[in-house]
Amino acid sequence: MRYKYIFFDLDGTLTDSQEGILSCVKYALESFGIHEPEERKLRRFMGPPLVQSFAEFYGFSPEMAREATEKYRERFGTVGLFENRPFEGVYDMLQVLCDSAHVLAIATSKPLVYTNRILAKYRLRPYFKLVSGAELDGTRDNKDEVIDYAMKKLDCERDRIIMVGDRRQDIIGAKKCGIASCGVRWGYAEPGELEEAGADYIAENMDDLLSILI
Repeated sequence: MRYKYIFFDLDGTLTDSQEGILSCVKYALESFGIHEPEERKLRRFMGPPLVQSFAEFYGFSPEMAREATEKYRERFGTVGLFENRPFEGVYDMLQVLCDSAHVLAIATSKPLVYTNRILAKYRLRPYFKLVSGAELDGTRDNKDEVIDYAMKKLDCERDRIIMVGDRRQDIIGAKKCGIASCGVRWGYAEPGELEEAGADYIAENMDDLLSILI
């Protein structure tokens, strides 16, 4: 096999977490007196680190962005993380990869404390040898840091790894780490986003993804 190690993003790749994330972003913005009715604008938060998103999309100062992130987590940690569901076909796809001797890892910018609870809730944890994610204090916020951490923990060669994700951050992070990347169409990318980021492969559906990975 060409790619033995497969790193998966979580949100928009394995699970449909849009409802929870958007609800928590609205909750955080409203705490600052901002009512955002446009879902299109809220969807920009799907993927990038929260602090960066509040600063970039709403012009928050670093301090305000951190406060907004704390408000987001206030709701997400109790309700939002389970406003979520695995995409259809995920379990079968992961089982096929495990059965074919691939080594799977999670590589997400979501804090580990939430990631592990989501994986446990939806019975996804047994498929993965490693879970790499951010810490609540901002450690490993960027996707390349998450990928690099996973690479070091698994001690694997770059040319045997592929990153699978739905946003440009996944593709750019993979490029920074010198590994291959595969974008998926069923996530939250804007039209043309994965191509513009330079994805090595793009999967239209779960069967297509398996044909690329195996």
